[in-house]
This record gives sequence, C-alpha cells and structure tokens, in this order.
Amino acid sequence: MPELRFTIGANPPARLDKALARDVPEEAALSRTRLARLLEAGAITLDGKVEVNPKAKVSEGAEVAITLEEAAESHILPEDIALDILFEDDALIVVNKPVGMVVHPAPGTPSGTLVNALLHHCGDTLSGVGGMKRPGIVHRIDKDTSGVLVVAKSDAAHHGLAAQFEKHSAERAYRAIVYGVPDAADPRLRGLRGISFEPGNVMKITTQLARHRTDRQKQAVCFEGGRHAVTRARLLESFGTPPVVALMECRLETGRTHQIRVHMAHAGHGLIGDATYGGKRKLPQKALPEPVVSALAGFPRQALHAAKLGFAHPVTGDWLDFEAPLPEDMQALLAQLRGNGL
Repeated sequence: MPELRFTIGANPPARLDKALARDVPEEAALSRTRLARLLEAGAITLDGKVEVNPKAKVSEGAEVAITLEEAAESHILPEDIALDILFEDDALIVVNKPVGMVVHPAPGTPSGTLVNALLHHCGDTLSGVGGMKRPGIVHRIDKDTSGVLVVAKSDAAHHGLAAQFEKHSAERAYRAIVYGVPDAADPRLRGLRGISFEPGNVMKITTQLARHRTDRQKQAVCFEGGRHAVTRARLLESFGTPPVVALMECRLETGRTHQIRVHMAHAGHGLIGDATYGGKRKLPQKALPEPVVSALAGFPRQALHAAKLGFAHPVTGDWLDFEAPLPEDMQALLAQLRGNGL
C-alpha cells in the first residue's frame, strides 16, 4: 500500500484532525471525510505511533505517515448504457445527460443511472474517489433536465472541480421555457422580495432555499435559514400576441437543488411542464394558436436544459467550455412557437 509522509507546520490547530486537514499535501487530494476515515482505521501515525483520536494534540514538526489503501471496488454495478460524451481524459469526463436519466443510484432508482453507465464506460481508468473506484459526482442535474455535466475520475480532479463549484467560479448557463415574460418595468416584479434587475434587463433572484415544510421532496424560497441562492435570468425570445411565453437563459451563481425551477416560480414565471413548481396556466385567449397551447399544456417535463458549462481543468488549469444543443422535445416546442409567426 502507498504511504504518504509530511510534517506538521508552524502554529498547528489544537486538534489533530484539523492539523491534518491543514497540512496534508494538496496533491494528495484527501478530503476531511477521507482523513477522518483513515484516522479511525488506524492508518495514520504520528511520530511513528498509531493515532486514532481526532482530538489528539499535535506539535509543530511532528512527522505524519498515512497508509493509503488501494481503491476498493464500488458496490454499484456497471451497466452498458450509451453515453453522449463531449470530452474525456485521465482526470475527468464531460457528458450530455439525456432527459430521464438519474445521476446517482438511490433507493428508488438503484440502476440505469449515469454512475452505472460511467462505471462501465470508464472501467479501470477510474483511479478512485474517496477510497473507492467510482466516478466523482461534483454537481447534479435533475432526472428530467438534460444537458452538460462534468464528472471526476480521480480524487485530485474531484477536489479541484468541487472547489470551483464551491467558489462559484465554474460557469453554468441553462435554457428554460417559462410562462410569461419577465420585464424590469413590471411593477409586480419590482415589488417582489428577492427580485432585482441588472443592466440589460437581467432579472436577479436572491433568496435562501430550504426544504418545503410539508413536502420534503420540494424546495422552497425563504429569507431566514436555508442556503443562499442566486440566479440570473435573461430574456432570449418571447412568444405570443401579447407575449405570454419566454425562452430564458438562466445562469447559476450558486447550485442548489431545484434552484432555477424554484426561483422562476417565485418570480411568477414557472417553467413550462414543471408539475412540481410551475403549475399549469390558462393562457389568454388568442395569444397563441390552439395547437401551440395544447403543446405547451402537454409538455411532459420541466422545459429546462443545462446548455453551457465552463471550468478550469483541475490538473492543467486550462479553461474549458462545453455546450450541448437543446434536446429534441424542447427544439420541437420552440419550432411550434416560432413556426406560427410569433
């Protein structure tokens, strides 16, 4: 088994676990969670003696040795599922996730997920994430949302990517088809808490998000507690006479669960097809032809697509940009909206 050695630096924290997290070499890519597991397993020695107490005191100059176990095989089964791969190297893989695919296995979806597919596709090229041969999921896309997603193939890549998402330096742009047309001149929006406008008629939504009080599968806007969330939405096209539907570009500053869907619903511009947050609306008569109204009412999922993703490569530092075309169902819906001279 490989062994990692390093020395505790000056003015160490009072606890060993915090000192390890501070001084472990960055290239080792060991998270606090992984260090805690290694400590508990007796895989860490301090000046030659095994130490398992995370609260143990440590002094400057102490010699640390960590025995790193070989990456264990994942309990998740590989499955031969076709993937739309946009980029791949030894560190990471970028895919265009289709509608209907869950990212990670869960009790309700133990198979058929992106992780199952990646385990089959990557095979022995996975060097291990968190001590296990598995792909490192850095961010997720809802089952019924399509688009660009990056996954790490190593601990180092996982740490590098996770840090960018945590610092909000990764760039993410979505396409959404929504009810109504957000406008800075709309007094309703101007008076809505959490809504402001930036130059270029960009709607900025700033709230906290937390689990819904009564429906634990949903997220809800709040202004105390919860997690900070910021979305910016820009109008790309509007449809109808008067305009009643819009194609928006939504950019994430943060990446909370269901963030765009919850924020656009909060603004009164829920996503077409979003049964959880968008609701079905009765559109003004004659604003759109009846076939288009029927297509909007029957759209089977939230009309949301992760169109663009940009980030610095966690190993080389090169900036990478990826873009995935709209899926066929959203293209067809837009074609209907545009094809009627709207």
